Amino acid sequence: MAQFKYKARTLDGKVIKGIMNVADDTELQQKLHEQDAFLLNAKEMKNAKGVKQFKPKVLADFSRQLGTLIASGVTLVRALNIIASGEAVSQKQRGIYEDLLRQIRQGIALSDAMEAQNGAFPPLMIYMYRSAETSGNLDKVSMQMAEHYEKSHKLNSKISSSMTYPKILGIMVVAVVLILTKFVLPQFEELFAQMEELPLSTRILMGFSDLLQNHWIIVLVVVILLIVGVRALLFIPKVRLQWHRFKLKVPLFGKLQKTICTSRFARTLSSLYSAGIPIVSALQIARKTIGNDYIDAQFDQVIPFVRAGNNLSDGLDLVDGFVRKLSDSIRVGEETGSLDTMLSSTADFMEYDADMAIAKMVSYVEPIMLLVMGVIVAFVMVSVFSALYGSYDSIAGMS
Repeated sequence: MAQFKYKARTLDGKVIKGIMNVADDTELQQKLHEQDAFLLNAKEMKNAKGVKQFKPKVLADFSRQLGTLIASGVTLVRALNIIASGEAVSQKQRGIYEDLLRQIRQGIALSDAMEAQNGAFPPLMIYMYRSAETSGNLDKVSMQMAEHYEKSHKLNSKISSSMTYPKILGIMVVAVVLILTKFVLPQFEELFAQMEELPLSTRILMGFSDLLQNHWIIVLVVVILLIVGVRALLFIPKVRLQWHRFKLKVPLFGKLQKTICTSRFARTLSSLYSAGIPIVSALQIARKTIGNDYIDAQFDQVIPFVRAGNNLSDGLDLVDGFVRKLSDSIRVGEETGSLDTMLSSTADFMEYDADMAIAKMVSYVEPIMLLVMGVIVAFVMVSVFSALYGSYDSIAGMS
């Protein structure tokens, strides 16, 4: 099945654009004809091997609308048609929803149709919907998925918003340095040039100012090359693995990373296990939602360990990167025979711990950034005034 980017015109003269997965352009024309539209032009997307996965907010909106409509007695075909025609739906989303609708009309199951969308829907969602199709509770599972991805979206939003103020402070630090070195220090350059000897800090500062004044293009190129080089290195699996391991070990930030990764894993595992997915299959899916390659790689040992009949809690004890509270809570659930309830409770309080960890990290980052800015400004002031006092002493000695 190929993916086509098309432009068509409806009977009322309106031009529409979209993306549709079809066998060929003939089928594309037929599908558009069924929608009372005729094809203007179409182009096969050669790079359609994979589609970027929908963001948690999109997945949450899709699941909530689907669950609400199904619970109200609306048929699946009608529900998908309503979702696809929503005003807030982007062209990319509409193309995927329309392809879902087309496949379902052909008798294909919703989970299989979602799986055929080249990665737009995550494995967790596909498995959950497949389980719902077997048990016949699609509406309940849809609402459960909506809640799951809403929590994921809120967590991601908190992480992003918590770094807004530190980013602003970082930009201010760079701006202060540029203003001082490009506009303020050059005013003293002629005076300092007449002095026989400058303090070390002043020489360092003037050298940095000269570098930015006369060789700023080289500095800019070096900075860009460093950024591109670091990003390229992170695409190397071994380097990325070690980087993700380092993020778990760094002071302050490492604890936050552990809490967030544990929270994601606990929530996903709870959703899968409560839907009746076998624990080994649930682990294979949940490991991909952690967001840390170092922790993910350790499941190559954990999954065979659990498959051999050992307790899940003992297997998670082997993972370096999870908060110990996770395995301790699961162990209690195994001993009491209420693993599903304990997984849900663990996911809830791990998400609470993640919120607290984010707030604590921000409370540390803000004063650190202010301290860095203060140190830079103080260094510039000391360097300038020490040189000025030196010039006054020289003049006094000469007189």
